[in-house]
Amino acid sequence: MIRSALLFSLGLLLLIWADPALADKRVALIIGISKYQQVPPLPNPTRDADAIGALFKKAGFDVVENERDLGITDLKRVIREFSQKTRDADVAVIYYAGHGIEVDGTNYLVAADAKLSNDFDVEDETVSLDRVLKALDSAKRLRLIIIDACRENPFSKSMKRTVASRSIGRGLARIEPTSTNTLVAFAAKAGAVADDGDGENSQFVQALVKYIAEPGLDLRLPLGRVRDEVLQKTGSRQEPFVYGSLGGDTVALVPQAPKPVDTEADASIDYELAAQIGTKEVWDSFITHHPTGFYANLARAQINKLSAAEQSHAEAENVRHDAEGQAAQKAEELRKQLEDAKTGQTAIEKQKALEQMKKELEEAKKQAELAQQQADTARQQVEQAKRQAALDAQRQVEEAKRAAKEDAEKIALLTQGRTDPSAVPPSAPQIGQAGITRLLQAHLKRVGCNSGNVNGRWDDSSRKALELFNKNAHTEFDVKVASLDALDAVRGKPDRVCPLVCAKGERAEGDRCVEIGCAHGYFLNSSGSCEKRPEPAPRARTARRGPGLQLRPGSPPSSGGACGLDASGHREGGGFLCRN
Repeated sequence: MIRSALLFSLGLLLLIWADPALADKRVALIIGISKYQQVPPLPNPTRDADAIGALFKKAGFDVVENERDLGITDLKRVIREFSQKTRDADVAVIYYAGHGIEVDGTNYLVAADAKLSNDFDVEDETVSLDRVLKALDSAKRLRLIIIDACRENPFSKSMKRTVASRSIGRGLARIEPTSTNTLVAFAAKAGAVADDGDGENSQFVQALVKYIAEPGLDLRLPLGRVRDEVLQKTGSRQEPFVYGSLGGDTVALVPQAPKPVDTEADASIDYELAAQIGTKEVWDSFITHHPTGFYANLARAQINKLSAAEQSHAEAENVRHDAEGQAAQKAEELRKQLEDAKTGQTAIEKQKALEQMKKELEEAKKQAELAQQQADTARQQVEQAKRQAALDAQRQVEEAKRAAKEDAEKIALLTQGRTDPSAVPPSAPQIGQAGITRLLQAHLKRVGCNSGNVNGRWDDSSRKALELFNKNAHTEFDVKVASLDALDAVRGKPDRVCPLVCAKGERAEGDRCVEIGCAHGYFLNSSGSCEKRPEPAPRARTARRGPGLQLRPGSPPSSGGACGLDASGHREGGGFLCRN
């Protein structure tokens, strides 16, 4: 039970420190098409796709699918299959690099084997951007499509129009996503074209890799920085543009990494909590969760001390048990000797035998009493070891804090005037509110004021415990909150503060309640005291007066004044000798 309580407290710490964003499932589909079969190839799309795919893998995406130079059949297939992977995803991203065209206000992604002999072939040889958007509908927090396809349309001159009024635009058309939490980022705004770039990657992809995976940063900010950088590097010829909207919450492509946990500060709190309970099971549990470090070594030392005290207690209990057994055996022997005295012994011999047996019984009783005292002393040593562990823990934690503070001050003096961020001195470990609450609950339990759980929740039981402490320690701490001042005050009390209240049938023995045991012939009455059992009423017996004459209870005495027994079994009848 105690082990489970400590494991629960440690589990509660993990929940407090955990960043919920880390549980998000993030999936990405990366498509790059360079090797077009009917028009000149593009040098950068596959390299750009490689750069974006590597970025998402480094950012810890759960799924990163990389596809290259897909024909129309495969292009439709991978988009369809990816839509299944978004069903349980929180964040879903599709990046496409290649050719894209706009026909009658609708945007299309062009497959590697597209011929596009006429405008009627668009439905068969390309995939509409609307279809790509639908593939992300199931994602819960963010749907992002990045289209790096705003290039000159190489099919526009050769594509025949089946309907004269059908328009084939330059670049891509403006789009307004209808689903929530959806963004569509174009390498260039609607109606404009993007530069494929002369380097390893396009200007657009270089800026994307630089900014969009910054942990914890709302996606709208890095996309804005991408726009600014591309505008600056292209002399304002190319302006990336984002369509769609997000809500008021921060939506980051990569979650903020959790703050590094100060393991020693964590261990110091758990060490002090373990010391308030002080059992070997709790110390073992502490070492399981903190197997190395300063406090792990202290915990092992406490286990050794407690093991020695418990071993001494066990040995004393064995001695006590044996002594009590010997005393009981002597008492039984004496009883039998009294009942079964040998007829061949003289009265003097019988008396000597009884006196010897009584002497041995008294000696056995003394040994039993001495063994009981030794067992009590050993038990007190175990309790003292636990109390000392609590005091040692408080002292050791305070000493560690002072040492950390002194080290920080020394480093601060040595690093004055330096601008290197790595030279900033570490601060002494700070205890959080959850730690204050749990420690205050544990110390209130130690001083006898808290009968509830040490669970980190400041509930009615905890408030009543602090109120009881205020009453007995003559303090006035606000019971509505677990404050550091209250913790310091309770920590400073080495002994019990609140009186020990035992349940019915128990009595106080030192710092604990023990069951009341009554001696033979006594019983525990309703007031909790041992009371002598009443003697049973004597059984009525038949009285005789002379040979052959018997008087039954209730019979009148004879006229001669002979004795008899009344209805209660008492002798009656004028002082005559009465026999049964």
